[in-house]
Amino acid sequence: MAEVRISALRKSFGATSILRGVDLAVPSGALFAILGASGSGKTTLLRLLSGFERVDSGTIEIDGRKVSGPGFQLPPEKRQVGYVTQEGSLFPHLSVAANVVFGLPRRERRDRFRAEAILESVGLPASYASRGPHELSGGEQQRVALARALAPQPKLVLLDEPFSALDASLRIETRQAVAAILQAAGATALLVTHDQSEALSMGREVAVLRDGVLAQVAPPEDLYRQPADAALAQFVGEAALLPGVIAAGFATCALGRLELARAAPDGPADVMVRPEQIQFESRARAGATQAKVLAVTYYGRDASIAVALDAGGEPLEARVAGHMAPEQGARVWLSVEGPVMAYPRPAPLLRVENLARAPAGRPRTLPKRAFVPTVRERLI
Repeated sequence: MAEVRISALRKSFGATSILRGVDLAVPSGALFAILGASGSGKTTLLRLLSGFERVDSGTIEIDGRKVSGPGFQLPPEKRQVGYVTQEGSLFPHLSVAANVVFGLPRRERRDRFRAEAILESVGLPASYASRGPHELSGGEQQRVALARALAPQPKLVLLDEPFSALDASLRIETRQAVAAILQAAGATALLVTHDQSEALSMGREVAVLRDGVLAQVAPPEDLYRQPADAALAQFVGEAALLPGVIAAGFATCALGRLELARAAPDGPADVMVRPEQIQFESRARAGATQAKVLAVTYYGRDASIAVALDAGGEPLEARVAGHMAPEQGARVWLSVEGPVMAYPRPAPLLRVENLARAPAGRPRTLPKRAFVPTVRERLI
């Protein structure tokens, strides 16, 4: 295992800038997740770490050794980096054992017991050694790909969306197994994914890559509960953004006067509420807001509830345990559990009315009394 340090990393392809100054430190032995939408530069970052691409500027260090920098590029085979791709990329003409030991020195490839031991380390029986990749399930193939990456005992393991091709149930099972295997091996690992639940459940820390830069780096709980901005709040999970006002450490919006999770300056703001924070009350109580249930989508263990507030505005989505779902059309009272995030809005431009008219050829001048917006106009 090894610490990874990335400093001021930039990469472009032609006129298209992909990474625009990435700084990141991955602790030794950590499973670190990079979360980003398609085209955000996730795979490019892994290819730079592995040495398959050259950096334009910036540096990469693995275990205190510089492997990439201006005018310097350590070859991929000398970086001690394992790579697991989205499809696994097993060789179809080789047996499972031959795939596993492919990256080892020639003399070690002949050791049948070595291959079997590596297979058992990723939770597969030794009897699988003689099988072909086509005889395995998707999850088993991914474990073989991971075994091949771990066989040379790399300092760093890179995982490029390795579970996206699996069925939903198999995806959860496989990623739990892979996380346990990496932890047992003590490997430093970097996972890139566009799946929020995958990043939050696997990463000790999660970095969100957006438009070629890291928008936020934080432990999963902090990233979900206190995203850095409103756009990030809607990207990492589901979120409702309500217009409101911040004053004296509280945010007031259509759902009431809510405690802030993080201090913010007074003034107009967008108030972020997660669906699971919206609670259904059996009767009216102080601070509760009345609403009507528009639709109920039942998922079994939980349900998504669309509600329209009596106060108006866009419908909101709440999430409750399946057995607690109200009926469509029901009148309900809503409250918010726990503190919320609020993001100050940019100050609106002051409108200037009734500019003084001037004779032709002369510039117009502002009147002595400029327009002063009302409280309502400041919130628009």
